[in-house]
Amino acid sequence: MPGGTGLRRPGEVTEAPVPGPPPEVPAAGPVEAGAPSAPAVRCPGCGTANAADRTLCVRCARPLAPGPPPEARPSWWRRLLRRRSRPAPLAGTRPRRAWRRPRVVLPLVLVLVACGIWFGLPYAGRLLGLAREETSPPESLPPSAVRASGALKDHPATAAFDGFTNRYWAVAAPGATLEAEFEAPGVRVTKLVVFAGTSAKKDEFLTQARPARIVVEVVRADGDTSTRRITLKDQPGQQTFDLRGSGVTRIRVTPETAYGAGRGRHLAVAEVEFFGHRG
Repeated sequence: MPGGTGLRRPGEVTEAPVPGPPPEVPAAGPVEAGAPSAPAVRCPGCGTANAADRTLCVRCARPLAPGPPPEARPSWWRRLLRRRSRPAPLAGTRPRRAWRRPRVVLPLVLVLVACGIWFGLPYAGRLLGLAREETSPPESLPPSAVRASGALKDHPATAAFDGFTNRYWAVAAPGATLEAEFEAPGVRVTKLVVFAGTSAKKDEFLTQARPARIVVEVVRADGDTSTRRITLKDQPGQQTFDLRGSGVTRIRVTPETAYGAGRGRHLAVAEVEFFGHRG
């Protein structure tokens, strides 16, 4: 009978409930006295006993199992030399070869720095002196001796270095030179100052010819010579130019062209000054 409790053949499985009382479930056995229980966990801070399944103390709330201590951060040189882990490449892609940092870079850099310091010690004083000269204001450098290849009467070469702008050196003939000497071991020149004409006053300035372009030769103690051409403005007063040279023992000034040249007019230079540092 379908759905009923008819006869079943041996081995036949049916979902219909089997008549009769339900199967007995064995009851839990009694707990024996003196059986060992889970050990209590004592708080490392206050010593209170806590149940084994607790993670915080019931009294002071301190963690009962804090776990391993945090890993100390390695030193800077260990971090510099250790290899960094790279993420695994995606499936189907070809990983590129990573650049491996050579382990000899840091020692090589330290060796190069030590060599640079060792070989740079002889030049340290010179570099410090140069830096001091560049930052300190230049001083006046009056020459120890002056001369000219030609000069008119009452207008000698010394008139161009006496500090007065109303007295001047007069060129006797084209191509005449004005020369200043400095004592050994020479000076370091940074500036050239020129007062052209017969005076710094405009009414007197125009009475004679004025240099338009001059050639300046700087001679060092070792004989090395550098030449520079300087163009002046046709105006009275001070005109300043950069003039660089170290160990300078002689400076030669030669006028090339002139403003206001004419018959009965001679070329005049009121003052020439040099600035820089001694030694």
